[in-house]
Amino acid sequence: MNHVLELEGVDYQLWLSPCKQGYRLHLGDEVTAPIDFCHQGDGCGILIIAGAREPVRFAIDGDTIHLHIRGRTSVLRYRDPLSALALAQKHAGQLVARAPMPGVVVATSVLPGEVIAAGTALMVVESMKLETVIRSSQNGVVDRVHFKEGESFEQDAVLVTLSAEGH
Repeated sequence: MNHVLELEGVDYQLWLSPCKQGYRLHLGDEVTAPIDFCHQGDGCGILIIAGAREPVRFAIDGDTIHLHIRGRTSVLRYRDPLSALALAQKHAGQLVARAPMPGVVVATSVLPGEVIAAGTALMVVESMKLETVIRSSQNGVVDRVHFKEGESFEQDAVLVTLSAEGH
């Protein structure tokens, strides 16, 4: 089964398949093998990627995973594949960037009417003293920025609405 994880506003589809030394990680057209994880308790573990051991720390809050590896902290959001498909169909022609967790807007990077490309930084938000860049998952035109700098929002709130180019 494919799984979808959102990182910095971009969705990544991945899946695992078994192999002799653990699992193969399939991420798009790339395959990394072997990959394995040894849980050590209290949000700690060792991620083994092609024989290299990487210590990791993590915290899971519902569908949100806070992951610290190689000196960098990332916030991943698990998206149920069926829910992601339903949401995509619901907002066909209108794209939205949603809040991965409750927080406060630190800075906005775009204005309504601006044409943007996939991966463009839309805004910076802060949650639990951690800053996260919210990025566009697709090309489009900024339709509306829903929150101003300093305003707070809840998890899954629509932060920025985009329209598909040419609409």
